[in-house]
Amino acid sequence: MLNQDIVREATRLTRAGQLVEATALLQRMLRGDSATDAPMRATGRTALREREPLTIDVTPNSVEERPSTSRAKAPFDQPRKLRTVLGRSMKPSGLGLRGVMKKRTPPSTRDMVPDGGRFIEGHYSNAAGSRGYKLFVPGGYHGQPLPLVVMLHGCTQSPDDFAAGTRMNFIASEQACLVVYPAQRSEANQAKCWNWFRRDDQQRGHGEPSLIAGITRQIMRDYAVDPRRVYVAGLSAGAAAAAVMGATYSDLYAAIGVHSGLACGAASDLPSAFIAMRQGGEPDGRVADDRPPVPTIVFHGDRDCTVHPNNGDQILQQFRRTTHTQAKVHRGRATGGHGYTRTVHTDASGREIFEHWTIHGAGHAWSGGSPAGSYTDPRGPDATTEMLRFFLAQSLPGQPG
Repeated sequence: MLNQDIVREATRLTRAGQLVEATALLQRMLRGDSATDAPMRATGRTALREREPLTIDVTPNSVEERPSTSRAKAPFDQPRKLRTVLGRSMKPSGLGLRGVMKKRTPPSTRDMVPDGGRFIEGHYSNAAGSRGYKLFVPGGYHGQPLPLVVMLHGCTQSPDDFAAGTRMNFIASEQACLVVYPAQRSEANQAKCWNWFRRDDQQRGHGEPSLIAGITRQIMRDYAVDPRRVYVAGLSAGAAAAAVMGATYSDLYAAIGVHSGLACGAASDLPSAFIAMRQGGEPDGRVADDRPPVPTIVFHGDRDCTVHPNNGDQILQQFRRTTHTQAKVHRGRATGGHGYTRTVHTDASGREIFEHWTIHGAGHAWSGGSPAGSYTDPRGPDATTEMLRFFLAQSLPGQPG
């Protein structure tokens, strides 16, 4: 069976509710095994509704599994055993993911909010649904226009957890920025993942992009925000959602940050999401608007066994479809921590518009984050500081529509 036939069969099995069989079939394809023993066609199964949320689930553990230290094979040359994927009759789980340093106790206020700041709950609704959020207001805010950073958490996380792990509020307080953390609902996705892999959630004015943009604009109405300096970033599923926001709302966001994520359009359903995460997904340019790409900063560990590092390269390839860049490579090492390769891309005018940080030896976790939050790697480099530095150097030429 050819690979494209396998993907079609896996898609059919997914829609028929046979998630276990679909995942096993894709796993065999990625291993290179023969697929002649593909699952038989479903009979007597209740089909999944086309719009039913499909979950890419996360199984937290204390330390990410590391591949062999042998140089003979790259991290993804050895197949890994997936956690059992439960059928729809039990609960609609998805793919088993792993992270680093899963924090099981809720973070304290001092882990999330610097002195003088406020962390306020809010809510937004539109025709696509409703989402809550947490807004950080720095102590130095007195009605003057400030930059706004939108932070999209990863699977199983919450605004509090993500704020504690990234320490974005502390860095934003130093730079006088507002930060808003939209919260995914478990009713929308069982594991609280943003649904980056669904077509309906990859379009401007529809689904989750409309909700995230709506929250952004609500903060811009309720507070003094510089409309030229609004940014969006995320981790993992949140990073993939941030890429979607940059592709569909390039008139709203001046820059995006993608940490351990995927390009917009890298997947359109559960089978293609599985393939994209395991080996990298080829972005579909049809889901983006026709504007020039938004300046982007990417962080990805080269030992990420959850979202393949190739996905960071795919974001750059998507960027280069419309923009010619020149690259300069810098290498360094965080104090007492990971080495990294930082590649800076400039446009014809010499403006830095794309940065790609490859963090050597790092897995699927926020680089330089605090152990007060989940899925963090304190061994650096500090993605939060570098991301905000990149953001504040970017601005829109006009106000968003």
